Amino acid sequence: MQKIKQDKNGNIGKNIRAIRLAKGIGQTELVRMLDLRGIAITRESLVKIERGVQHVYVQQLRGIKNELGTSYEELLK
Repeated sequence: MQKIKQDKNGNIGKNIRAIRLAKGIGQTELVRMLDLRGIAITRESLVKIERGVQHVYVQQLRGIKNELGTSYEELLK
């Protein structure tokens, strides 16, 4: 699987968190939504991704984008 490396500011993670919170979706709920789509991610991994300390896999980012109903542009800005 290909990983997407976040920059030192962890912008992808910050953007995921901001969009998730704006939509009123909890971390556990997002992880469950992804699990139903067959995307492997734990809540602990999501926390680390949102903090910018863990890389996000392309499949995870695609699933997060779809479940949050957002665009890659919003996630990567």
